[in-house]
Amino acid sequence: MKSGMHSKRNNIVPFSNNSESEIVSLPNIVVSTIESKRRVEELQTFVDEVMVKGVDYGLVNGFSKPTLLKPGAEKLCDVFGFSKTADVVNRIEQWDSGIFAYEVKMTLIRKDNGLVEAEGLGSCNSKESSFQQQDPYTIVNTVLKMAKKRALIDAVLSATRSSGIFTQDIEDFSQAKTKANKGGGEQATKAQLQKIFSIVNEMDMPTDVAKELMKLTFGVERSTQLTKKQASDFIQDLLMLKEVRTMDEQNHID
Repeated sequence: MKSGMHSKRNNIVPFSNNSESEIVSLPNIVVSTIESKRRVEELQTFVDEVMVKGVDYGLVNGFSKPTLLKPGAEKLCDVFGFSKTADVVNRIEQWDSGIFAYEVKMTLIRKDNGLVEAEGLGSCNSKESSFQQQDPYTIVNTVLKMAKKRALIDAVLSATRSSGIFTQDIEDFSQAKTKANKGGGEQATKAQLQKIFSIVNEMDMPTDVAKELMKLTFGVERSTQLTKKQASDFIQDLLMLKEVRTMDEQNHID
């Protein structure tokens, strides 16, 4: 009797397996269902009210959940009080053959107590399909940054328990790559490219964010690699995003 009371006081319940001679102990659920639900709802509220579609996260056709982008991951780090430390744990730099690959570990540390909250891994290499049309010697830093970004997103999704809201980076899914690379045809016109630049400038969208959205949706690094159909779709997406932002700004004013 005393033993059972002692187990309860230590938040341990006895669990018996098939063998009567063996008894193992399993911990009770520490966070209640109500508390867990509250945390998820608070995170969802933050995403809805603070994070910006097209900047902090992006939507890609064929996926029910948005993909978390680097600005959004950094914003979540700030609100949760995490500091970031990136370490290159593996690298390949073959300058003679132009092959570069990096694996990065991103560590998120709580600022309030200095404890490690989560770690994430990300890798990237110059032989990926999105880099095939580029000089490998000019993208070394880009490959490293991509590995760091993937590690950051992996760590943030784990630390914030937000994988139920966001997907992993869409570019890591072969299905998305296959879909993005479809739609061949004539190259985008000069007028289309100018329209894209104009909309991006009007929205004050950072160039790297626009490039990332383009890459996630169509699998290309540069606007000049878009087809006419892809450029047209991208323009429509940007115009829709611009309209949503305008409506949000008007609602805040009202």
